[in-house]
Order: sequence, then structure tokens, then C-alpha cells
Amino acid sequence: QVRLVESGGGLVQAGGSLRLSCKASGRYFEDYAMGWFRQAPGKEREFVAGIGSDESSSYFFLEYAASVQGRFIVSRDNAKYTMYLQMNNLEPEDTAVYFCGGPLAAGRRRVANSGSWGQGTQVTVSL
Repeated sequence: QVRLVESGGGLVQAGGSLRLSCKASGRYFEDYAMGWFRQAPGKEREFVAGIGSDESSSYFFLEYAASVQGRFIVSRDNAKYTMYLQMNNLEPEDTAVYFCGGPLAAGRRRVANSGSWGQGTQVTVSL
């Protein structure tokens, strides 16, 4: 099973940017489609972005929630066992704990039952 650790969260003003990282350890990271999710206080965890396992694969994909499309960019570096989430033009509504998880299940917007989650990193966007 892959162990995941997020980093890069913090406090930022509206309109600012942050880049989150998700470092994986263990086997098979490069074979997994991975995703970013977030959970705001009092709300359920929601899908943010997903990325296929390998850019050279015909099955590679990038997928975003409508609320972040055009502002967030998901990427990965399999050689570094790391996935990233570049977050631009942040809004107060983006305030949440951000989690990485994988592998993604069919449908690409949830983590498989046998998958792994990181511990989360807090992102707070102020006015």
C-alpha cells in the first residue's frame, strides 16, 4: 500500500497562489491514477482534481471539479513519487483541508476502497 504525505498548505490572501505536494512512498505509485480532494468545515469531502498514472499512456487523463477548472492544475513527477496541485486565483471558498488519495476508482472521482489517503494539509484563503 502506498503511504501519502501532503505539504504546502498555508494562509494566503484571495487572488493568491499555493502549490501543494503529495509525496508517496511504497510500491506502485507510478501505476496509480491519483487525486486531490478537500473537506471544508461542516461539509463532506469532495473531489478537486485527478490525474492518470502516466502521460505516455493512452489512458492518461486530467480531470477537475467545475469549481476549480481554469484555476487549479494537477501534475505529477513519477520519478520523484510526487503529485502536485498548483492553485491560482484562490478564493475564500477554497478554504479547506486538502487530501491526496489513490488509486482512483472507476469514474475517476473517488478513491478505491483499498486505496490510501494522506493526513491532509490546511489551506486558508482570507479576504
